[in-house]
Amino acid sequence: MTTAEETLPTGGMLAVRPARSTGGAGPRRLRPAVAFAGTALAFVAVALAVGAPSPLFVLYEQEWGFQPWLLTVAFAIYAVTLLITLLIAGSLSDHIGRRPVLIGALALQVVAMLIFLFAPDIGWIIGARSVQGVATGAAMSTFTAALVELAPERQKKLGATIGSTAPVGGIAIGAFLTGLAVQFVPQPTIVVFVALALLFAAGIVVIAVSPETVERRPGAVRSLIPRLFVPRPARTEFVRAIPLFLATWMLAGLFIGLSPSILHGVFHLDSGLLNGAIVAVPPAVGAVAALMLTRAPARITAVWAMAAILVGVALAAIGISAGILALLFVGATIAGGGFGAGFAAVLRILAPLAPNDQRAELFAGVFLVSYLAYGVPALVAGELITAIGLLPTVLGYAAAIAVASVVALVVQAIKPRR
Repeated sequence: MTTAEETLPTGGMLAVRPARSTGGAGPRRLRPAVAFAGTALAFVAVALAVGAPSPLFVLYEQEWGFQPWLLTVAFAIYAVTLLITLLIAGSLSDHIGRRPVLIGALALQVVAMLIFLFAPDIGWIIGARSVQGVATGAAMSTFTAALVELAPERQKKLGATIGSTAPVGGIAIGAFLTGLAVQFVPQPTIVVFVALALLFAAGIVVIAVSPETVERRPGAVRSLIPRLFVPRPARTEFVRAIPLFLATWMLAGLFIGLSPSILHGVFHLDSGLLNGAIVAVPPAVGAVAALMLTRAPARITAVWAMAAILVGVALAAIGISAGILALLFVGATIAGGGFGAGFAAVLRILAPLAPNDQRAELFAGVFLVSYLAYGVPALVAGELITAIGLLPTVLGYAAAIAVASVVALVVQAIKPRR
């Protein structure tokens, strides 16, 4: 038999203490600290798989000879299916528990990797990205909530920080490692997707033996009705954060979705290593910045992060228009720091404002807005490239990011009324 889980106040944030075994009849579970580390690594693997295909898209185009706009479809279909899944299943784990949702999502990730591995044409790649979007949409808010709840009692902010940096850092690692594989391995697709499938299989094992952090409660079927619900205490801060979500995730869409095309079309470079590096730099720097600034005041961090995005995207735009690759990388580095630090800071503000049984739903709303900003502008940009050309489209995209970052800076600098 196990005792009921207890909900405890911890530093302004509700925390769940996993049930303790009293009779030894139930299955043995990992200690919370070990489960926290293993869950964080599984979340990194999910994000790693998001960034991994980007350097391979140019290879697919060269090998199969399809139209370039199909690359944009392959990129955007992931965001579309992720958004739909977030709307439908974003709060499911608040009702049936974190573990069932995470195990199902990781199993779907294995399926997606196998489709990638055996894909004979771009249609199968689009299908794989669709399955990957469903799996990531189911996992994203649930992983973030689980990390907050599994974090050590006195370090709940660490859970929110890891929840925000895991997707950012994972994208960087995935893109860079795939770029290395493209550059130096004869069959990079086999190495990349077999390795990812094995990582997800290991993640399933870890989640299966981790403690559950929420009790089951009624309403699971009703929660599948598409809706966006933000807990009342978090609504003001959520609305204030929307311009920041737009600035940070539009930046991610620019570098993850369009940078291989920029290197090829503007700089006339087809290096797998460079493709991986330019995709990886912003999220890698962002992950480091978020971890380093965990103890810094969240509001001040958000303001300076938006200033960094503004400066960085301006330098990147100058580098692209002038054909100066080094300046593009400098801009990507500065803007990437703002991306990671700003997004993590806002999650640290929002996470304490939701009770445990509504936290996944809150994070579903966060990622819904974020991935709209990530996918929709990139899809529009893909259409505009055909109509007005690559360079005007990219510079217009950069200008839109700059505007969003200015609005976010002003909004975050104004002290909120309590």
